[in-house]
Amino acid sequence: MKKIFIDGSAGTTGLRIYERIGARDDLEMIVLPDEVRKDPAARKEAINSADVAFLCLPDDAARESVSLVENPSVTVIDTSTAHRTLPDWAYGFPELSKAHEEKILSSKRIAVPGCHASGFIALVYPLIEAGVLDKNALLSCHSLTGYSGGGKKMIAEYEDKNRSPLLGAPRHYALPQQHKHLKEMQAITGIANAPVFCPIVADFYSGMLVSVPLFASQLKGTIEDIKSIYAKKYGGGLVQYKEAVDESGFVSALTLSGKDSMQVTVTGNSERTVLMAAYDNLGKGASGAAVECMNLALGCNRTKGLVL
Repeated sequence: MKKIFIDGSAGTTGLRIYERIGARDDLEMIVLPDEVRKDPAARKEAINSADVAFLCLPDDAARESVSLVENPSVTVIDTSTAHRTLPDWAYGFPELSKAHEEKILSSKRIAVPGCHASGFIALVYPLIEAGVLDKNALLSCHSLTGYSGGGKKMIAEYEDKNRSPLLGAPRHYALPQQHKHLKEMQAITGIANAPVFCPIVADFYSGMLVSVPLFASQLKGTIEDIKSIYAKKYGGGLVQYKEAVDESGFVSALTLSGKDSMQVTVTGNSERTVLMAAYDNLGKGASGAAVECMNLALGCNRTKGLVL
Protein backbone atom coordinates (compact mmCIF):
# COMPACT_ATOMS: atom_id res chain seq x y z
CA MET A 1 0.00 0.00 0.00
CA LYS A 2 1.40 3.39 -1.03
CA LYS A 3 1.65 6.19 1.52
CA ILE A 4 0.36 9.64 0.58
CA PHE A 5 0.93 12.97 2.32
CA ILE A 6 -0.80 16.24 1.45
CA ASP A 7 1.24 19.21 2.63
CA GLY A 8 -1.36 21.96 2.79
CA SER A 9 -4.32 19.64 3.23
CA ALA A 10 -6.51 22.37 4.74
CA GLY A 11 -6.49 24.48 1.55
CA THR A 12 -9.05 24.28 -1.24
CA THR A 13 -6.85 22.18 -3.55
CA GLY A 14 -5.69 19.90 -0.75
CA LEU A 15 -9.23 19.26 0.42
CA ARG A 16 -10.37 18.35 -3.09
CA ILE A 17 -7.42 15.95 -3.50
CA TYR A 18 -8.35 14.30 -0.20
CA GLU A 19 -11.96 13.95 -1.37
CA ARG A 20 -10.72 12.05 -4.42
CA ILE A 21 -8.27 9.69 -2.71
CA GLY A 22 -8.97 9.65 1.03
CA ALA A 23 -11.19 6.56 0.93
CA ARG A 24 -9.15 4.52 -1.55
CA ASP A 25 -8.16 1.08 -0.28
CA ASP A 26 -4.86 1.09 -2.17
CA LEU A 27 -3.54 4.19 -0.42
CA GLU A 28 -2.60 5.03 3.16
CA MET A 29 -2.99 8.70 4.07
CA ILE A 30 -0.43 10.33 6.35
CA VAL A 31 -2.38 12.97 8.30
CA LEU A 32 -0.72 15.34 10.75
CA PRO A 33 -2.64 16.53 13.84
CA ASP A 34 -3.71 20.17 13.60
CA GLU A 35 -1.23 21.26 16.28
CA VAL A 36 1.79 20.15 14.20
CA ARG A 37 0.35 20.63 10.71
CA LYS A 38 2.70 23.57 10.07
CA ASP A 39 5.63 22.32 12.14
CA PRO A 40 8.71 21.92 9.86
CA ALA A 41 10.02 18.85 11.67
CA ALA A 42 6.67 17.05 11.51
CA ARG A 43 6.19 17.99 7.86
CA LYS A 44 9.71 16.82 7.01
CA GLU A 45 9.10 13.44 8.61
CA ALA A 46 5.76 13.05 6.84
CA ILE A 47 7.14 14.04 3.43
CA ASN A 48 10.05 11.62 3.68
CA SER A 49 7.79 8.80 4.87
CA ALA A 50 5.52 9.13 1.86
CA ASP A 51 5.62 7.50 -1.55
CA VAL A 52 3.85 10.58 -2.94
CA ALA A 53 3.81 14.03 -1.36
CA PHE A 54 1.34 16.59 -2.70
CA LEU A 55 2.31 20.23 -2.13
CA CYS A 56 -0.79 22.44 -1.90
CA LEU A 57 0.99 25.55 -0.72
CA PRO A 58 2.03 29.07 -1.76
CA ASP A 59 5.14 29.19 -3.95
CA ASP A 60 7.71 29.94 -1.26
CA ALA A 61 6.30 27.31 1.10
CA ALA A 62 6.33 24.76 -1.74
CA ARG A 63 10.01 25.47 -2.38
CA GLU A 64 10.67 25.04 1.33
CA SER A 65 8.89 21.67 1.32
CA VAL A 66 10.97 20.47 -1.62
CA SER A 67 14.12 21.40 0.32
CA LEU A 68 12.97 19.05 3.12
CA VAL A 69 13.01 15.99 0.85
CA GLU A 70 15.85 13.61 1.68
CA ASN A 71 14.29 10.32 0.60
CA PRO A 72 15.05 9.83 -3.12
CA SER A 73 12.04 7.54 -3.50
CA VAL A 74 9.50 10.28 -2.73
CA THR A 75 7.51 11.56 -5.70
CA VAL A 76 6.64 15.24 -5.20
CA ILE A 77 3.56 16.62 -6.96
CA ASP A 78 3.47 20.39 -6.61
CA THR A 79 0.25 22.32 -7.29
CA SER A 80 1.86 25.76 -6.86
CA THR A 81 3.41 27.99 -9.53
CA ALA A 82 6.93 27.46 -8.19
CA HIS A 83 8.22 24.68 -10.45
CA ARG A 84 6.04 24.63 -13.58
CA THR A 85 8.60 25.94 -16.03
CA LEU A 86 11.71 24.28 -14.61
CA PRO A 87 13.25 21.75 -17.05
CA ASP A 88 14.01 19.17 -14.36
CA TRP A 89 10.33 19.00 -13.37
CA ALA A 90 7.74 17.08 -15.39
CA TYR A 91 4.82 19.22 -16.53
CA GLY A 92 1.68 17.45 -15.35
CA PHE A 93 -0.41 17.48 -18.52
CA PRO A 94 0.09 14.00 -20.04
CA GLU A 95 -2.49 14.56 -22.81
CA LEU A 96 -0.23 17.09 -24.55
CA SER A 97 2.17 14.49 -25.95
CA LYS A 98 3.73 11.11 -25.41
CA ALA A 99 6.87 12.90 -24.24
CA HIS A 100 4.93 14.72 -21.51
CA GLU A 101 3.36 11.48 -20.34
CA GLU A 102 6.69 9.61 -20.33
CA LYS A 103 8.37 12.35 -18.32
CA ILE A 104 5.61 12.15 -15.71
CA LEU A 105 6.04 8.37 -15.57
CA SER A 106 9.79 8.62 -15.04
CA SER A 107 10.02 11.70 -12.82
CA LYS A 108 10.04 12.17 -9.05
CA ARG A 109 9.18 15.85 -9.50
CA ILE A 110 5.87 16.75 -11.13
CA ALA A 111 4.40 20.26 -11.43
CA VAL A 112 0.62 20.49 -11.80
CA PRO A 113 -0.53 23.02 -14.45
CA GLY A 114 -2.22 26.25 -13.41
CA CYS A 115 -5.99 26.50 -13.80
CA HIS A 116 -6.12 29.27 -16.44
CA ALA A 117 -2.99 27.95 -18.12
CA SER A 118 -4.46 24.47 -18.55
CA GLY A 119 -7.13 25.62 -20.98
CA PHE A 120 -4.89 27.96 -22.95
CA ILE A 121 -2.17 25.32 -23.31
CA ALA A 122 -4.65 22.58 -24.25
CA LEU A 123 -5.91 24.82 -27.06
CA VAL A 124 -2.68 26.35 -28.36
CA TYR A 125 -0.04 23.62 -27.91
CA PRO A 126 -1.48 21.23 -30.55
CA LEU A 127 -1.72 24.02 -33.15
CA ILE A 128 1.88 25.12 -32.63
CA GLU A 129 2.96 21.46 -32.71
CA ALA A 130 1.11 20.87 -36.00
CA GLY A 131 2.43 24.07 -37.60
CA VAL A 132 -1.06 25.49 -38.10
CA LEU A 133 -0.31 28.40 -35.76
CA ASP A 134 3.02 30.19 -35.87
CA LYS A 135 4.90 30.56 -32.58
CA ASN A 136 5.25 34.30 -33.31
CA ALA A 137 1.47 34.81 -33.47
CA LEU A 138 0.07 37.54 -31.24
CA LEU A 139 -2.66 35.93 -29.18
CA SER A 140 -5.27 36.87 -26.62
CA CYS A 141 -7.10 34.75 -24.08
CA HIS A 142 -10.25 35.16 -22.01
CA SER A 143 -10.79 32.93 -18.98
CA LEU A 144 -13.95 32.86 -16.87
CA THR A 145 -13.57 31.11 -13.52
CA GLY A 146 -15.49 30.35 -10.36
CA TYR A 147 -14.45 32.10 -7.17
CA SER A 148 -12.99 28.98 -5.53
CA GLY A 149 -9.89 29.60 -7.65
CA GLY A 150 -9.07 32.50 -5.34
CA GLY A 151 -8.68 30.23 -2.30
CA LYS A 152 -10.19 30.49 1.16
CA LYS A 153 -10.06 34.28 1.37
CA MET A 154 -11.99 34.82 -1.86
CA ILE A 155 -14.43 32.03 -1.04
CA ALA A 156 -15.18 33.73 2.28
CA GLU A 157 -15.70 37.07 0.52
CA TYR A 158 -18.19 35.63 -1.97
CA GLU A 159 -20.07 33.59 0.61
CA ASP A 160 -20.34 36.40 3.18
CA LYS A 161 -24.00 37.41 3.54
CA ASN A 162 -22.87 41.02 3.96
CA ARG A 163 -20.63 41.00 0.90
CA SER A 164 -20.22 43.91 -1.48
CA PRO A 165 -22.94 44.07 -4.17
CA LEU A 166 -20.14 44.35 -6.76
CA LEU A 167 -19.43 40.64 -6.28
CA GLY A 168 -22.76 39.86 -7.90
CA ALA A 169 -21.36 40.54 -11.38
CA PRO A 170 -18.27 39.13 -13.19
CA ARG A 171 -15.04 40.93 -12.29
CA HIS A 172 -12.02 41.35 -14.55
CA TYR A 173 -8.69 41.12 -12.66
CA ALA A 174 -4.90 40.89 -13.19
CA LEU A 175 -5.21 44.25 -14.92
CA PRO A 176 -1.46 45.04 -15.26
CA GLN A 177 -1.01 41.98 -17.52
CA GLN A 178 1.39 40.33 -15.06
CA HIS A 179 -0.63 37.26 -14.08
CA LYS A 180 1.54 34.45 -12.70
CA HIS A 181 0.25 31.96 -15.28
CA LEU A 182 1.60 33.94 -18.25
CA LYS A 183 5.12 32.56 -17.93
CA GLU A 184 3.78 29.02 -17.96
CA MET A 185 1.39 29.67 -20.86
CA GLN A 186 4.26 30.96 -22.96
CA ALA A 187 6.90 28.42 -21.94
CA ILE A 188 4.84 25.26 -22.39
CA THR A 189 3.27 26.22 -25.74
CA GLY A 190 6.53 27.64 -27.09
CA ILE A 191 4.96 30.90 -28.28
CA ALA A 192 7.33 33.83 -28.63
CA ASN A 193 5.02 36.40 -27.02
CA ALA A 194 2.84 36.13 -23.93
CA PRO A 195 -0.86 36.53 -24.79
CA VAL A 196 -3.03 39.45 -23.80
CA PHE A 197 -4.72 37.70 -20.89
CA CYS A 198 -8.17 38.58 -19.56
CA PRO A 199 -9.10 36.50 -16.49
CA ILE A 200 -12.58 37.05 -15.07
CA VAL A 201 -13.98 35.74 -11.78
CA ALA A 202 -17.73 35.38 -11.36
CA ASP A 203 -20.33 34.51 -8.74
CA PHE A 204 -20.25 30.70 -8.92
CA TYR A 205 -18.15 28.28 -6.89
CA SER A 206 -16.26 26.26 -9.49
CA GLY A 207 -16.04 25.82 -13.23
CA MET A 208 -13.99 27.39 -16.00
CA LEU A 209 -14.26 28.42 -19.62
CA VAL A 210 -11.14 29.50 -21.51
CA SER A 211 -11.32 30.94 -25.03
CA VAL A 212 -8.68 31.97 -27.56
CA PRO A 213 -9.92 33.99 -30.58
CA LEU A 214 -8.12 33.79 -33.91
CA PHE A 215 -8.35 35.46 -37.31
CA ALA A 216 -8.01 33.31 -40.41
CA SER A 217 -4.91 35.33 -41.32
CA GLN A 218 -3.17 33.95 -38.22
CA LEU A 219 -3.62 30.35 -39.33
CA LYS A 220 -1.89 28.11 -41.83
CA GLY A 221 -5.01 26.05 -42.28
CA THR A 222 -8.77 26.11 -41.87
CA ILE A 223 -11.21 25.68 -39.03
CA GLU A 224 -11.71 22.11 -40.23
CA ASP A 225 -7.97 21.50 -39.91
CA ILE A 226 -8.10 22.65 -36.29
CA LYS A 227 -11.01 20.33 -35.57
CA SER A 228 -9.08 17.41 -37.06
CA ILE A 229 -6.00 18.23 -34.98
CA TYR A 230 -8.02 18.34 -31.77
CA ALA A 231 -9.97 15.17 -32.63
CA LYS A 232 -6.70 13.30 -33.16
CA LYS A 233 -4.97 14.77 -30.09
CA TYR A 234 -7.91 14.51 -27.72
CA GLY A 235 -9.74 11.42 -28.89
CA GLY A 236 -10.51 10.12 -25.40
CA GLY A 237 -9.50 10.14 -21.77
CA LEU A 238 -9.64 13.15 -19.48
CA VAL A 239 -9.41 15.68 -22.34
CA GLN A 240 -11.87 15.19 -25.18
CA TYR A 241 -12.63 17.04 -28.37
CA LYS A 242 -16.33 17.81 -28.74
CA GLU A 243 -17.94 19.02 -31.93
CA ALA A 244 -20.18 21.24 -29.80
CA VAL A 245 -20.45 22.03 -26.09
CA ASP A 246 -23.08 24.76 -26.27
CA GLU A 247 -26.73 24.68 -25.34
CA SER A 248 -28.90 26.76 -27.67
CA GLY A 249 -25.89 28.83 -28.70
CA PHE A 250 -24.57 29.45 -25.18
CA VAL A 251 -21.46 27.91 -23.58
CA SER A 252 -21.41 27.89 -19.79
CA ALA A 253 -18.39 27.90 -17.50
CA LEU A 254 -20.41 25.46 -15.36
CA THR A 255 -20.34 22.80 -18.10
CA LEU A 256 -17.92 20.55 -16.18
CA SER A 257 -18.21 21.97 -12.67
CA GLY A 258 -17.43 19.24 -10.15
CA LYS A 259 -15.76 17.08 -12.80
CA ASP A 260 -12.09 16.25 -13.41
CA SER A 261 -12.22 16.18 -17.21
CA MET A 262 -11.93 18.80 -19.95
CA GLN A 263 -13.82 19.43 -23.19
CA VAL A 264 -12.17 21.21 -26.11
CA THR A 265 -14.14 22.63 -29.03
CA VAL A 266 -13.89 25.05 -31.97
CA THR A 267 -16.48 27.66 -32.90
CA GLY A 268 -16.72 30.43 -35.49
CA ASN A 269 -16.38 30.49 -39.25
CA SER A 270 -13.83 30.69 -42.04
CA GLU A 271 -12.86 34.26 -41.10
CA ARG A 272 -12.94 34.27 -37.29
CA THR A 273 -12.45 31.26 -35.05
CA VAL A 274 -12.74 30.84 -31.29
CA LEU A 275 -11.02 27.96 -29.53
CA MET A 276 -12.71 26.94 -26.27
CA ALA A 277 -11.90 24.69 -23.30
CA ALA A 278 -14.46 23.91 -20.59
CA TYR A 279 -13.43 22.28 -17.30
CA ASP A 280 -13.40 22.83 -13.53
CA ASN A 281 -10.77 25.13 -12.04
CA LEU A 282 -10.52 22.69 -9.10
CA GLY A 283 -10.69 19.61 -11.34
CA LYS A 284 -8.51 19.35 -14.45
CA GLY A 285 -7.37 22.85 -13.46
CA ALA A 286 -5.90 21.73 -10.11
CA SER A 287 -6.79 18.76 -7.89
CA GLY A 288 -8.05 16.43 -10.60
CA ALA A 289 -4.87 16.95 -12.60
CA ALA A 290 -2.79 16.29 -9.48
CA VAL A 291 -4.57 12.99 -8.78
CA GLU A 292 -4.21 11.97 -12.44
CA CYS A 293 -0.45 12.55 -12.16
CA MET A 294 -0.32 10.51 -8.95
CA ASN A 295 -2.19 7.66 -10.62
CA LEU A 296 0.32 7.63 -13.47
CA ALA A 297 3.28 7.80 -11.11
CA LEU A 298 1.96 4.84 -9.09
CA GLY A 299 1.03 2.76 -12.13
CA CYS A 300 -2.72 3.01 -11.52
CA ASN A 301 -5.45 3.64 -14.03
CA ARG A 302 -5.13 7.38 -14.64
CA THR A 303 -8.81 8.05 -13.94
CA LYS A 304 -9.02 6.09 -10.68
CA GLY A 305 -10.84 8.10 -8.02
CA LEU A 306 -11.69 10.93 -10.42
CA VAL A 307 -15.15 12.23 -11.24
CA LEU A 308 -15.75 12.14 -14.98
